[in-house]
Amino acid sequence: MLEVPRTLSTTSSSACLASRTTRKANGVLEARQLAMRIFEDYTVSWYWIVIGLVIAMMMSLLFIVLLRFLAGIMVWVMIVMVILVLGYGIFHCYMEYARLRGEAGSEISLVDLGFQTDLRVYLHLRQTWMAFMIILSILEVIIILLLIFLRKRILIAIALIKEASRAVGYVMCSMLYPLVTFFLLCLCIAYWASTAVFLSTSNEAIYKIFGDITTCPVTGKTCNPETFSSSNESRLCPGAHCQFAFYGGESAYHRALLGLQIFNAFMFFWLSNFVLALGQVTLAGAFASYYWALHKPDDLPAFPLFSSFSRALRYHTGSLAFGALILAIVQIIRVMLEYLDQRLKAADNKFAKFLMTCLKCCFWCLEKFIRFLNRNAYIMIAIYGTNFCTSAKNAFFLLMRNIIRVAVLDKVTDFLFLLGKLLIVGSVGILAFFFFTHRIRIIQDTAPPLNYYWVPILTVIIGSYLIAHGFFSVYGMCVDTLFLCFLEDLERNDGSAERPYFMSSNLKKLLNKTNKKLAES
Repeated sequence: MLEVPRTLSTTSSSACLASRTTRKANGVLEARQLAMRIFEDYTVSWYWIVIGLVIAMMMSLLFIVLLRFLAGIMVWVMIVMVILVLGYGIFHCYMEYARLRGEAGSEISLVDLGFQTDLRVYLHLRQTWMAFMIILSILEVIIILLLIFLRKRILIAIALIKEASRAVGYVMCSMLYPLVTFFLLCLCIAYWASTAVFLSTSNEAIYKIFGDITTCPVTGKTCNPETFSSSNESRLCPGAHCQFAFYGGESAYHRALLGLQIFNAFMFFWLSNFVLALGQVTLAGAFASYYWALHKPDDLPAFPLFSSFSRALRYHTGSLAFGALILAIVQIIRVMLEYLDQRLKAADNKFAKFLMTCLKCCFWCLEKFIRFLNRNAYIMIAIYGTNFCTSAKNAFFLLMRNIIRVAVLDKVTDFLFLLGKLLIVGSVGILAFFFFTHRIRIIQDTAPPLNYYWVPILTVIIGSYLIAHGFFSVYGMCVDTLFLCFLEDLERNDGSAERPYFMSSNLKKLLNKTNKKLAES
């Protein structure tokens, strides 16, 4: 075997090291230049970004106001469009089925053809279009039957959405409460990040000897930089040096750092869930005071949001902490499952992967259910002031007794919120694109010169979504609160003088309900 000279090997290693160092330096320089250009774009366009976000805020407010008048029209237009789209799908499937009549190979059945990787093969079979036509026809019939039997519940959902717009109009300061939640969440994130950084850097600095492995036998051994120059290792390796290698340690504290980081993450989940719960109870209390006012808005308290916030902190802190604790436990278990899943990816164990996937799916569903239950439990806490367990039980059974109304209201509000977010984010994003790319001739010279026009556009789009989400989260809490109050009103009151209905006149008209005292007067 031909031996490679040591000098040639050393030279080659030095060249590779120099090349890697040069590439790394060039990468750092390019990243720094990119960051400087992005910073320059922000300095010349920040006020236009603020204007775009203000436009998004005004559009969100306008959409919520319009829901008071156009909610019914928007819902029925959506339903008619779904029916028309399905009808066109049935017609298209029939036309394709008729077109393929007599073509070679179109009469082959799906069973005879079997599984094919190229899915376009199935589109040349008449049986495929027949199956599509039957499926779409069944869906069309189901939707029409649901509309026939659920039309009254859809009208109730629309009336509740309109009532929510009125409630938000009377408690306008509720729209600013997401800023309080955002500030408290920032404090939670700051606490978690500072603690995590402290734990990560609380190890001892480990120094090791760096030198040529072929000539220095103690390369990689730990050393003390203060005494290295006078030690035996420096005499054994004249060209070696003692440098920082990493942070580490062998004490009980250092071995417990992973557990401390997990506990820190658990505390972050607990605090953030508590902040969100505080916001939900505060908003629910304010909107519940609107619903249970017999003469709206005369019977509303002077400062409903502030009164609800003070009640939540004074009387319901324990219930909020308990509900947040349950959710935080599930969330930290999900984080640990993700960590274990990353560690098990290298192992070729199909059963372990299947079990991990099942566990992750189960805990994801459990977290969604607990979020839903907590949200309604907080509404009941705001209404009656009962503890968390009692409120969760009462809310769950109340919703189960009205499961069809819950499903209809949930889908209707989801559609309206999705439509609102798409409308706001899309409109502001398109406006920002045309403005920052100098395509609006009237104000073409007003737009600032940019290195990357996508920087302010992307910022405006993300900011618009967050603003719209903040507004619609308040509106969604209002709808859910009024819905639970409406169900409680139906079950506890009968319209008599002693137990009058508190619902609006539109809801009473839909349900053919009247208050006897009001009717007699």
